[in-house]
Amino acid sequence: MNMIEFVKKELNLEADAIRKVAERIDESIEKAIEMIYHCKGKVVVTGMGKTGIIARKIASTFSSTGTTAIFLHAAEGIHGDLGILQKDDIVIALSNSGNTEELISIIPFIKFNKIPVIALTGNLDSRLALNADLVIDCSVPKEYEPFGLVPTASTTVALAVGDALAVALLKKRNFNESDFARFHPGGTIGKKLLIRVEELMHKKIPVVEETDKMEVAIKKMLEINVGGTIVVNDANELAGIITDGDLKRILLKNQANIMDRTAAEGMTKNPKTIFPQALAVDALNLMEENNITLLPVVDEKQKPVGILQMHDLIKAGVVG
Repeated sequence: MNMIEFVKKELNLEADAIRKVAERIDESIEKAIEMIYHCKGKVVVTGMGKTGIIARKIASTFSSTGTTAIFLHAAEGIHGDLGILQKDDIVIALSNSGNTEELISIIPFIKFNKIPVIALTGNLDSRLALNADLVIDCSVPKEYEPFGLVPTASTTVALAVGDALAVALLKKRNFNESDFARFHPGGTIGKKLLIRVEELMHKKIPVVEETDKMEVAIKKMLEINVGGTIVVNDANELAGIITDGDLKRILLKNQANIMDRTAAEGMTKNPKTIFPQALAVDALNLMEENNITLLPVVDEKQKPVGILQMHDLIKAGVVG
């Protein structure tokens, strides 16, 4: 077998291991999600060796998606780090064999302090499984790993299950892009998501009054080409918006004397708006939810201060 085929086989084995675990998922996963969701303390994820590395990554994923979590190295726990555990915490313990000595050694302390244990293990008859409050079956066929000893498929499965738990909790908490941005202020993702509307909006905007003729509105739209014009009332408050799409719809209705109509007659009343201090990603969500590509930006008094185009969000990298 050449190396390309060998690598393909290994990838398929690990993918199949995940599929097999997915087929066995039962109500225990739902109970685990509920336990973690209602946890008043933090989630402490623990493991040893390569499984410990997976545990560290799971804790990091939890933390970045709204679930307070830390990693506890099982061996370090024996030597004093168990002090990080508090009564309202939950422990997620990872061990494929379920009999890892260092991990098993800290279980009595955890149980003595009445801290719930969720076990991710491949051995349902192990000491870990028998002492856990909840067990998630992460077992993989022995032949899926080199010599039946080297943790490859088993660590992949543990990671996948941990990620699935984190994503399920993300969904349950209604965690969104702006929340994610607040946990990731650095880096490309965070910087894009933390962009505010005022940084992207067009400050030079076409504005007409409700009593102005549509001819005036169209001229304004041609003069300042942002895809539409703001319509204001006598108090200079936002009354509506006329977009390129609105003009097309009016023309399709074959309405005569369009130029003689007032802006109030051609505008979309009470359009969706956003404040300049809002995150650009919130503007994106608003625009996508309402299927619009142009969003008026207003101050606290509902006076227009700018206009935001979907194109502006795409150009800034907020979309995608």
